Amino acid sequence: MSGELSSRHVEAADRFHSAAIHALRHVRREDPATGLSAARLSALSVLVFGGPRTLGELAAAEQVRPATMTRIAQSLVEDGYASRATDPADGRVVRLSATPNGRRVMQQGRERRVSTLARLLERLSPEEVARVQEAAELVERALDA
Repeated sequence: MSGELSSRHVEAADRFHSAAIHALRHVRREDPATGLSAARLSALSVLVFGGPRTLGELAAAEQVRPATMTRIAQSLVEDGYASRATDPADGRVVRLSATPNGRRVMQQGRERRVSTLARLLERLSPEEVARVQEAAELVERALDA
C-alpha cells in the first residue's frame, strides 16, 4: 500500500467518519436507561464483549489513567456489574469480569441502541437497507485487514 491516499479514499473516509459519529451520538441517547455513566458503561462494554481484563488492560483499552480506572472498576464491582478474581496462572494478578447482571444490562443497552438504528433504517427502501448491510460488511472487512 502506498503512502499516498487517493482523494476518493479520503472523501469516503471523511463521510463515513461523519456518519459514524452522528449515528453514535444518536444511539447514545438510549444509554441513560442503563443507569450507568458513559465511563462505567464503556468499561463494562469492554468486559462484556472483550472478556476479563486486568485493571491495567482495562485502563489501556479505555485510554484512561490506572487511577481513574480503579475508581470506575470499584464502582462496577460495588454495584454488582463486575467481579474481581485472582488469575489462576498468576496469583498476583487480579482480573475483572462482567457479572451476569453486568452482561444483562449491557445486552439490554445494546438492544435499545440497535432498535433505535433499526427505526432510522425504516426510513430507507429495502434496497437501501441492503446497501447499508453491504457497507457494514465492507467496513468490517477493512477493519480486519
